[in-house]
Amino acid sequence: MNYSSYSDLKKDLTSGTISVAQVVDFHLQTIAEKNDDLNVFLEVYTEEARQRAVEVDAKIKAGQAGKLAGMVVAIKDNLCYKDHVVSASSKILENFTSLFSATAVERLLEEDAIIIGRTNCDEFAMGSSNENSAFGSVKNPLDPTKVPGGSSGGSASAVAANMCHVALGTDTGGSIRQPASFTGLVGYKPTYGRVSRHGLIAYASSFDQIGPLAKSVADAALVTEVISGPDAYDSTVSQRPTEDFSSLEAPTEKKKIAYLQDCLERPGLDPEVKAHMEMAIEKLKAEGHLVEPVSFPYLDYLVPIYYIITTAEASSNLARFDGVHSGFRAEGVSDLESVYKLSRTEGFGPEVQRRIMLGTFVLSSGYYDAFFGKGQKARRFIQEKTDEILSHYDFIMTPTSPHTAFELDQEYSDPTVMYLEDIFTVQANITGSPAISIPTGTHTNGLPFGIQLMNKRFDDKELFAFAEQVSKTLNS
Repeated sequence: MNYSSYSDLKKDLTSGTISVAQVVDFHLQTIAEKNDDLNVFLEVYTEEARQRAVEVDAKIKAGQAGKLAGMVVAIKDNLCYKDHVVSASSKILENFTSLFSATAVERLLEEDAIIIGRTNCDEFAMGSSNENSAFGSVKNPLDPTKVPGGSSGGSASAVAANMCHVALGTDTGGSIRQPASFTGLVGYKPTYGRVSRHGLIAYASSFDQIGPLAKSVADAALVTEVISGPDAYDSTVSQRPTEDFSSLEAPTEKKKIAYLQDCLERPGLDPEVKAHMEMAIEKLKAEGHLVEPVSFPYLDYLVPIYYIITTAEASSNLARFDGVHSGFRAEGVSDLESVYKLSRTEGFGPEVQRRIMLGTFVLSSGYYDAFFGKGQKARRFIQEKTDEILSHYDFIMTPTSPHTAFELDQEYSDPTVMYLEDIFTVQANITGSPAISIPTGTHTNGLPFGIQLMNKRFDDKELFAFAEQVSKTLNS
């Protein structure tokens, strides 16, 4: 029952070869067998999923099923689901029950997807290895001694381990695409504003986007199509109507592709990843596409820009978690000030505390203009330089990550070393562009890695179509 695409599953469901109930039971059994070792799910909705399966089977028989009928989906633990616990994998929100559902979650349910559970993640989506969760690290199902990437590592591991068909993650600086690369999946970050953020527990509001992790470009396109579109609850979401991303119309013209020479020449890039990129370039050229190197000498500025602005936004967004309104409250408090201090000290993990403190410093009197103000100007500069490249080329191509999945529990004397994990992915978040990681290579260490494609804002449909073509070319 290991379907490589939802379209294959849908055929069997429609013909009656298999039932949704059987599909759900298969995934529940897989979770029962593997979850204790991998620590992927914080909660599994066993009985609810089975009940939903019965309802969706009836809809299929009646010819009234939605676009995602029978698709088993996991959701990252920073997406609200009405009457279900959501904690952002943080002690400070432990056992908090949501009063409403995220718009993306509602749209999945409206199309008859089955939500099977909530997945572990880096606390408040802050991390690149899924080792920052208050509920323990997630392991990579392809090699349990390795990380699955972060912050959507639980979502990636759930799909890679066949615990579900597709999972929703969130991407603030690469948190969907990097785990996808580490686990051999397709990971998609939509254009900023393409998918409503209503019901997403915010990390950095001007960067966060909800997107899918899937086994195929087609599945990622279909889920993105369902969750996209205008939403009255999110003032930052685009009013553009949803497009048929899932049509994956093959491009009729050859494309112009820029690859960032600075990425390939960067110290620390795994030689095999570099060689694979060079092979991909030659294959695309052989198909008639124009593939050219482009200078982008701003790579070293991307991560500092990202962390200055995102930590400032996190400092503001996480101020609401104070031990007063909901969630965790420290014991032994004597007054309001001690409630705040002790609850936040005990409730937040060290990485979240680090980013809150950095963001508070960035926004403080005397430093706002020097750091946050300059960070915003630099962000605009990067947007303009990226737009300049995309005015001459259809796509920008880079490795998704400099390397394959790394060892669990590595110790770093400088915790900010981990921030460089975002070096190739963060550009798309700074600019708001759509970006996709597709699995195209396997290292001699046996682990997968991906190539990233990015294009103009709101050209998601073109990106999906070309990613499908590139996937076929490079995996043939």
